[in-house]
Amino acid sequence: MSDTAEAKTPDMQTVSALDPAETERMGTEIVAALKTVFDPEIPADIYELGLIYKVDIKDDRGIDIDMTLTTPNCPAAEELPTMVENAVASVPGAGIVKVNIVWEPTWTPDRMSDEARLVLNMW
Repeated sequence: MSDTAEAKTPDMQTVSALDPAETERMGTEIVAALKTVFDPEIPADIYELGLIYKVDIKDDRGIDIDMTLTTPNCPAAEELPTMVENAVASVPGAGIVKVNIVWEPTWTPDRMSDEARLVLNMW
């Protein structure tokens, strides 16, 4: 079997250069950092609102984040990604943080956690 065919095998596992304990620590601290970022118009943090779609910790400690906004016309559209970048960059050991705004899947209130629903009285 050629190397190319092996690389496409679906059950192939990836191996991180980071120690699993370090990855776990960083993941926990990244979530804590994300919970410090609030949409200026909504009294709930962006993590509990369900605006964070993906966090990828790379082998070089760089962090890629896919997030969305509650609406494309969100007044905080320009400041929220910078707030997320700064919060996550403060995590010890974090490398370069890149925040990507994505629109698929579309955000809906169903993405909110119970904590956010409680804060916003949306039961």
